[in-house]
Amino acid sequence: MIEADVVVVGGGPGGYVCGIRAAQLGLKTVVVEADKLGGECLNYGCIPSKSLITVSKLLDKVKEAEKYGLRVSGASVDFAQLQKWKSEVVSRLVSGVEGLLRGYHATIIHGEAQLTTEGRVSVSTQAGTEEITYKSLVIATGTRTSSLTGLEFDGDLIISSKEGLELKGAPGRMLIVGGGAIGLEFASMFQKLGSQITLVELMDQLLPGSDSDVVRLVHRKLEGRGAKVYLKSKVSRVTKGTSEATVEVETPDGKVTLTVDKILVSVGRKPRTEKMNLQAIGVQTDARGYIMTNDRMQTNIKGVYAIGDVRGPPLLAHKASKEGVVAAEVIAGLPAAADWKVVPDAVFCDPEVASVGLTEAKAIEAGYKVKTSRFQFAALGRALSAGDPEGFVKVVCAEGDGLVLGVQIVGSDASNLISEVALAIEMGATVEDIALTVHPHPTLPEAIMEASESAAGHPIHQLKA
Repeated sequence: MIEADVVVVGGGPGGYVCGIRAAQLGLKTVVVEADKLGGECLNYGCIPSKSLITVSKLLDKVKEAEKYGLRVSGASVDFAQLQKWKSEVVSRLVSGVEGLLRGYHATIIHGEAQLTTEGRVSVSTQAGTEEITYKSLVIATGTRTSSLTGLEFDGDLIISSKEGLELKGAPGRMLIVGGGAIGLEFASMFQKLGSQITLVELMDQLLPGSDSDVVRLVHRKLEGRGAKVYLKSKVSRVTKGTSEATVEVETPDGKVTLTVDKILVSVGRKPRTEKMNLQAIGVQTDARGYIMTNDRMQTNIKGVYAIGDVRGPPLLAHKASKEGVVAAEVIAGLPAAADWKVVPDAVFCDPEVASVGLTEAKAIEAGYKVKTSRFQFAALGRALSAGDPEGFVKVVCAEGDGLVLGVQIVGSDASNLISEVALAIEMGATVEDIALTVHPHPTLPEAIMEASESAAGHPIHQLKA
């Protein structure tokens, strides 16, 4: 029998961070992970996908290098070496997570955890069964990929993003079902690597819920590079062959039949709790199976916490990590809570999309009288000199006092630019505050300053509306 102050079930971005913080605070901590430390994000999602996306963008730049006066011939991708490099990146980070946990004297157990009674968890490992008693339990088991009826994963023709990241080459023809963040990232990536992309989305726009102006640019770029995009559409039939599949798609304009080499399904995720036996102690979940908590990550059962994707959207690694810190500090008796105003989001498609706070539509829906302004990257010296003039920064602020309510960015490096605005919103900044902040020149963040200047009523590098 192992005795612990805290047992964290799940070693992903929420779980391992919670384990580190709990151990730092002097709590005897055990982290249980069924697969690999780092979870889905590090091993099968965020990190490997961004590694491949980086290479696809580099290849694309090389192919268009002649317009900059750089002559390159014979550029191609060695997929075996690419996959080897990607795996090395992942392995290095997994080792780093393990080193941090052990360095803070947390115990790591690899196995499947199951609740038995309050205060006790049973872990099935390769060596047998470990029984652990705890004072506090943190559930951080994350989510798993959802499938669709008729599009069940077979790991060959019909694949999830996990298999998509392990492909040994770019499929000649790829169908992507689902136009959310993962679907768009894979569409942009494999398009650059040489695949003919068809994308099917049930809703009336890609990235449902995002600012329509932002999404329109991504949609146009995909189609401009040869992709076929079907909105308000669904796959009605799949006929599998030996190495390809015939697919029927129901669209607003009628039925479309196409033949593809791979079908990547990305239509959402489900909470991964089915093996935990939550009912043994009565942990409450909502209608979709997500564990319900308060802003201190506490469930309805005393001493039991939940963090990360398993407690519901937005399903983001950085949100999970912050919740892991909150849970550890609450357990240690500190006055912690999820008191942040906003959680930024980034999609690594082409061009990149990043958002924080309210979109224009959501701000109006919330009852604000809003003012918006944009600054195009095409008017930005650094964007032009880097060969990336597509995109813009859109600022949404309150009429009157100019309080920043939200910012959406579409364009190069949007994922890195968004953090400045997240901080501004957290600190209650106005557009005048951002406009008065000196930004170095020539840099991409100047677009945020310029859009803010326009919102404040005194634009410099664009005409006043």
